[in-house]
Amino acid sequence: MSRLHIQGLLLIQSLILFPRAFSNILPNTDNCCILDERFGEYCPTTCGVSDFFNRYQTDVDTDLQYLEGLLNQITNYTSGTSIIVEDIRGSGKKPATSQQTIDPMTQKSKNMLEEIARYEKTIVQYEENIQYLQEMYSSNQNKIFLLKQKMANLEIQCQQPCKDTVQIQEFTGKDCQEVANKGARVSGLYFIKPLKAKQQFLVYCEIEPSGSAWTVIQRRLDGSLDFHKNWNQYKEGFGYLSPNDKTEFWLGNEKMHLISTQSPIPYVLRIELEDWSNQKSTADYSTFRVGSEKDNYRLTYAYFMGGEAGDAFDGFDFGDDPSDKFFTSHNGMQFSTPDKDNDKFEGNCAEQDGSGWWMNRCHAAHLNGKYYPGGSYTEADSGPSGYDNGIIWATWRSRWYSMKSVTMKLIPLNRYGVDGQQTQFGGSKKGDLDRGDF
Repeated sequence: MSRLHIQGLLLIQSLILFPRAFSNILPNTDNCCILDERFGEYCPTTCGVSDFFNRYQTDVDTDLQYLEGLLNQITNYTSGTSIIVEDIRGSGKKPATSQQTIDPMTQKSKNMLEEIARYEKTIVQYEENIQYLQEMYSSNQNKIFLLKQKMANLEIQCQQPCKDTVQIQEFTGKDCQEVANKGARVSGLYFIKPLKAKQQFLVYCEIEPSGSAWTVIQRRLDGSLDFHKNWNQYKEGFGYLSPNDKTEFWLGNEKMHLISTQSPIPYVLRIELEDWSNQKSTADYSTFRVGSEKDNYRLTYAYFMGGEAGDAFDGFDFGDDPSDKFFTSHNGMQFSTPDKDNDKFEGNCAEQDGSGWWMNRCHAAHLNGKYYPGGSYTEADSGPSGYDNGIIWATWRSRWYSMKSVTMKLIPLNRYGVDGQQTQFGGSKKGDLDRGDF
């Protein structure tokens, strides 16, 4: 126990025992300033008390001062403790993120951490961008390398003398037969000028060893040329001619008109077909003519001359309606394109089938149709319309069979000869009451 506590207890005990001590002392003249029998044994003891305090005053004052100092310290400690307790209680009630409880240094540190987090996020994003750019750079480097190789090959080719790969023969005439009559014996590109033509134009002439010459007006080979064209394109022609005749083209309705109507000697139209089994067949028509633009390039012929491919121009009986054959014949029909409807159908056959042709309602032959590799196709393959829009010759193959190759060519009747080509008939078509061919 501390000295303070011991001295305090002694003082308290002495104060408690003080009256008891004096109560055992009989009052007399020695211990009582005024002795009076009226007070009995309880006479006033003020003088004794005074003497007692006089004797112990110094020690008591010292002890009291010491106690007072201790009490002051305890009071100070108590005040500080109360403040701390209040702060602890307040910290439990206020949010930790409150601006009032966060000192400036803590807030500054927090801001720095947030800034560092933003920088780290930005760095990660930049790293991703850098990786993407590096990949693009590598890809571009590969492309540049390939382009450099191509450039090097082209430079080597450019060092060689230029060659004219397109050879146009020197003979000319009103058609290919007249070119051959003048001595031409090589099939190739020739300029011809029909009697009513304002200027000459280029054609491919197919010249036989006998001297008979065909003027080719259409060629389908591989589907490389889109035949979905408008009226003016079919009028002027599209595609391009090649010296070896290995390209697809449509010579042009106006040119066909000028050739087929220029001479009193009628022309024969031969149609050559090849299927995907490499079987070939023909269909020949006498006195083939294409009318003028005023008559919408109407197709006419005198009669079917023969050919194992059959007479699809005369229509085809699909078996669903007696009028099928009548409404799919082509003789006397005007030319129609998706943008110019001249057919006998309420709708536009050319628009539905996607190409120009001499449409009725609608066709049994359609040599400008869509090219389907492999031959066979379905309604689903033909698109939303669901019509038979392939390269069709219904009297030889089904309308759901598209030819591999087609050639249309003209020759004067007096030079026409049969070469004995062998093919097979086949195919059937499903009819429809609206379109004769569907």
